[in-house]
Amino acid sequence: MERDLHYIHVFKTNIRQLDPVCEMKNALDNHKDILEWSIDCEDVDCVLRVVSETLLPETIINLIQQFGYQCQELN
Repeated sequence: MERDLHYIHVFKTNIRQLDPVCEMKNALDNHKDILEWSIDCEDVDCVLRVVSETLLPETIINLIQQFGYQCQELN
């Protein structure tokens, strides 16, 4: 399914690996406003992509930081 690029938020993080049962993964998987998300742990910037029609980048950054990770929007 094609997504409007306006709704894809891209972030630089320090998430080097993602445990399949970690709290952050569960929070992203179950967030009502996140349509889909992915993280590229192999990328030097550990790029997190979040598709949401309603969430602001600042909200996503705060969510990630709650789990002790750094998160910065990429343009």
